[in-house]
Amino acid sequence: MAFDKRAMVLVMVAHIMATMQLTVAVVYKVGDSTGWTTIGNYDYKAWASSKNFKVGDILVFEYNTQFHNVLQVTHDQYRECNTSTPLATHTTGNDSIPIKKGGHFYFLCGIPGHCQSGQKVDIRVASKTAPSPGGAAPSPGGAALSPGGADLSPGGAALSPGGAGTPSTPESTAPAPSVSSPLPSKGAFGFAAVTVAIFAGVVAY
Repeated sequence: MAFDKRAMVLVMVAHIMATMQLTVAVVYKVGDSTGWTTIGNYDYKAWASSKNFKVGDILVFEYNTQFHNVLQVTHDQYRECNTSTPLATHTTGNDSIPIKKGGHFYFLCGIPGHCQSGQKVDIRVASKTAPSPGGAAPSPGGAALSPGGADLSPGGAALSPGGAGTPSTPESTAPAPSVSSPLPSKGAFGFAAVTVAIFAGVVAY
């Protein structure tokens, strides 16, 4: 009788483990090692189209705050490089923006002339989070983290009125961080730990 009970629990645990989805969030540094800049005429459109953004991923904009900022804007503002009424303004130089929902998200630099020079990016996020087959590694420029989950919505620091001119001095860029493989989220580790504990309890019984 004890054997049947153990076998039943083992089957249940195996079923739960087999159907469990491991959620993987990836941190994408916008522009990879180039970062967020106007130097080198970087193609942010090509960069974004080479990525598979999902809900839970995090966008990181790294830039020199003396020369750049990040504005989240509407599609029309993005097309026209209109910086007058952004949805959100980011000015830290190391802005982390978690993705909480699917859709298109538009970002540009609010310094005059930068958007027109190509410093803008359209992030297309899949509507549903799809599991990675076999825990495949992220595309280049992505490092794994467990999902944070703040919405891509209005908020952030206000842009100061000064410093609106185009800089004449070159900016410095920081070296690119190393890329790591994706890690399962904390929830998946917790779930696996509970499953192992239940199994150990049944076996000991």
